Amino acid sequence: MNERQGLIVYVHQLKHAKSLRKYGHVLYISRRQKYVVLYCNREDIDMMTTKLQRLPFVKDVVASYRPFVKTEYENAKPDKAKEYDYKVGL
Repeated sequence: MNERQGLIVYVHQLKHAKSLRKYGHVLYISRRQKYVVLYCNREDIDMMTTKLQRLPFVKDVVASYRPFVKTEYENAKPDKAKEYDYKVGL
């Protein structure tokens, strides 16, 4: 599996959003805030950001921090009410 990371690409006009498909997998297009969420391989992030910033219709490119955020919590205490509900279902 390839490690992938998201890029948030802010554009001036949304009519150019479809042309970003050749740079990676377009996951979401926000019409109100005028940005595109684009996924590509993690080793290509630096090259891809420089390519995208050179395009005339791109305002800014921001890399997603999601792969670097820790999602395993150490001191998470389970709720007693939920724990009781789970035991009743068995």
